[in-house]
Amino acid sequence: MEGTAPMTKYCTALQTLSKCLEKYHKQKVIILIDEYDVPLENAYFNGFYDEMVSFIRSLFESALKTNESLKFAILTGCLRISRESIFTGLNNLKVVSVLDESYAEYFGFTQDETDSFLQAYDIIDRRNEVKNWYNGYLFGNTEVYNPWSLINYVKDIFHKNTEFPKPYWSNTSSNSIVHELIENADDNTKKELEGLVAGGTIEKPVHEDITYADIYKSQDNLWNFLFFTGYLKTVGKKFIGRQIYLLMTIPNEEIMYIYENNIQEWFNNRIKTSDFSGLYNSIISGDTKAFEDYLREQLHGSISFMDSAENFYHGFLLGILTGLQGYEKLSNRERGEGRYDIILKPYDERQPAIILKLKRVQRFTEM
Repeated sequence: MEGTAPMTKYCTALQTLSKCLEKYHKQKVIILIDEYDVPLENAYFNGFYDEMVSFIRSLFESALKTNESLKFAILTGCLRISRESIFTGLNNLKVVSVLDESYAEYFGFTQDETDSFLQAYDIIDRRNEVKNWYNGYLFGNTEVYNPWSLINYVKDIFHKNTEFPKPYWSNTSSNSIVHELIENADDNTKKELEGLVAGGTIEKPVHEDITYADIYKSQDNLWNFLFFTGYLKTVGKKFIGRQIYLLMTIPNEEIMYIYENNIQEWFNNRIKTSDFSGLYNSIISGDTKAFEDYLREQLHGSISFMDSAENFYHGFLLGILTGLQGYEKLSNRERGEGRYDIILKPYDERQPAIILKLKRVQRFTEM
């Protein structure tokens, strides 16, 4: 009971501030709330989601429903969260979704605006690089650039802080949604992820009213979260029965970096907690059949990227072999008249040296 009065003050704080401002300025106030759903995301991943929903519901009711000092309010957020009844009684809401064309050009920089921006800083020659890294966000039918990333990129290039593009947006978020998707991916999701990071698409039904509590009810919900939070963009739409289906892909190189970085982190964590002693013994003893079985099992449980080319398998094996003690691991060094992929050089000269050459084929029958 001791905390009830302070909490009530927090819930009515915006309403109280509005009254004070109206009294002083002799006019009603405008309330702007940016990223209203971020507290809900943080609360969900930290275990106090229900309490945060209750608090925000009370805050919004006092600030937006019963506030006689209010002229109008604008709220921005990634998710249209409605089923928790956060917006109870606010029947004058106008919702603008990422699927709508209304105000689409105001959610980021258009191509013309970006070209003018680059021209002003005399770096228009980097147009293609900027387009590959920071373009690709689709609001309605309007494609825009990520404004935060673009501004930071231009600043760093102009001041010579870097010569290359950076994933600026990845540093503004915990990327918890991507991490959750990869951490809990089933076989079908892994296959879909591999297709996406190889530049492909996935088709999923769209649900605009999902909540954080719905994440694990179906895998489709997690894909919806990725779409509405900017980790996927739509490249096509269908209307089947009573349901809208979206064809989605990864927007740009910046977001691709986030996927690959999370996949690599997930893989490294798996290596730390896995027992590869059987695989190591099969390599040292030359038991190719056992090595093949161990490797197939590990590949089946992994997620490949980099177009599933030989360099993925190269990095995959190097990662697994980090735990092999007593050997120096060398990669892609020139030797004699050829080039090996991986060599395991023993510190004890009495132990065998191992050379691994990797080849990739499209079908098992071509092995």
